[in-house]
Amino acid sequence: MDNAVNQQSIKSVVIVGGGSAGWMTAAALAKVLGNEHCQITLIESDQIGTVSVGEATIPQVQLFNRILEIDEQEFLKATQATFKLGISFENWLQKEHRYFHPFGSYGTNIEALPFHHFWLKMAQQGQVPSLEQYSLAAVAAQHNKFIHPQNQKNSPLAGINYAYHFDATLYAKFLAEYAIKRGVEKINGKVIDVGIRADNGHIQEVILEGGQRISGDLFIDCSGFKGLLIEQTLKTGFDDWSHYLPCNRAIAVPCSATTALKPYTQSIAEAVGWRWRIPLQSRIGNGYVYSSEFIEDDKAEDLLLQRLESEPLTEVNKLRWTTGMRKKSWNKNCITIGLSAGFVEPLESTGLHLIQSAIAKLMTLFPTKAFNQCDIDMFNQQTEKEYVNIRDFIILHYKATEREDSEFWRYCRHMSIPASLQQKMEMYQQTGRIFRQGNELFNETSWLAVLNGQGIKPHSYHPLVDRLTPDEISTRLNNIEQVVQRSLAVMPDHQQYLEQLLAATRSS
Repeated sequence: MDNAVNQQSIKSVVIVGGGSAGWMTAAALAKVLGNEHCQITLIESDQIGTVSVGEATIPQVQLFNRILEIDEQEFLKATQATFKLGISFENWLQKEHRYFHPFGSYGTNIEALPFHHFWLKMAQQGQVPSLEQYSLAAVAAQHNKFIHPQNQKNSPLAGINYAYHFDATLYAKFLAEYAIKRGVEKINGKVIDVGIRADNGHIQEVILEGGQRISGDLFIDCSGFKGLLIEQTLKTGFDDWSHYLPCNRAIAVPCSATTALKPYTQSIAEAVGWRWRIPLQSRIGNGYVYSSEFIEDDKAEDLLLQRLESEPLTEVNKLRWTTGMRKKSWNKNCITIGLSAGFVEPLESTGLHLIQSAIAKLMTLFPTKAFNQCDIDMFNQQTEKEYVNIRDFIILHYKATEREDSEFWRYCRHMSIPASLQQKMEMYQQTGRIFRQGNELFNETSWLAVLNGQGIKPHSYHPLVDRLTPDEISTRLNNIEQVVQRSLAVMPDHQQYLEQLLAATRSS
């Protein structure tokens, strides 16, 4: 029996494409599978550049690094990383309006009810400060402060949730060294053809320029937007979401910092699309995401260059995409991870998370040579759910705007949206309730941040809030606000804290 199982086990995995997707996959497989039982090969071409402008992340990336047992200080140093407490959205609701999407929570539940319902009641009476004053992440970001979670019970300092800004190219390089050290074979070459098995249509081998053939049991497509295996070879098909998310291009360019390092990403809406500003130790990452339907490429480039705080450090990097996802992320013996699986634009920094999530699903549903259809179907169902949930969350930012000052914003404000998002928006507007569907990526805090930040005001709040008198609610809210302010007072400056951490790494 064991021998039969052994004959069915995957002995070789071939990853086509490097970059963040390829090397995150290779590193995770090397850590979990080891190289005694399975040969992992990654094919990367020097002739093909990687996208790697996604320099902002969400907190889940910490888990990925922990699974790989990566030392955080070593990682910070190797990738030029800074800390991130959330995203500042500027000009999204209206010009000059700003709100913050924090990692972590607002306040704390009261009488077993979500905090924001108590805030909503008082806000309707005009008696409370902004929602952000009850979030340590939002207040700390405003003051450029950061600290790691502290071992203090019942304190928001214990619940600090953070992510990173880092250089994605350096991260891929860091993981490449990690993976190769653990037995991953790297082949430098360009795939020019793919061999298909006649009996079942599975991929048998890839053929490189120069004639080298590399066969495998399982193929992982990390070839970026072009989907070399999943689309060009297996013709899997693509669901286009451009109607809901019209931005289809981005340009990116770094410059030197002119201010202290901020522990957050800035997302600044323009007349068409939006710009990002991402602080790294050595530079600022800048980008402009826009729709070619509403602005010409050369005008978009001029706009980005005019907005830079200092001279550009490199040439402008240009990207094009169609928003959407493959009809199947796993087709036959090919699994697609990264941009080859789909793209929902970088607004909420989900790119690296979707890579990480696909790797986690691959580990859970790791196949045998039998490639059971039930595993494949589950992988595809879960992937689609995740992409659709993220898609809806991103659409919310565009749809719930009051801007009418450009053709682009008028389109977004009046476009039709998926029924799933419509339901969420209507429920919040009518009752103040937010329901998290299963284990969707963005939790109630995230939805609240954007629904409230984009100006949606609920007509009511949870009826059980009225069990407390307005005075009792005011006292509770004041206490929470004071706790946040006391916590803020003990937090150091983000840049100084980071410099001390890095200095400690160098001296150890």
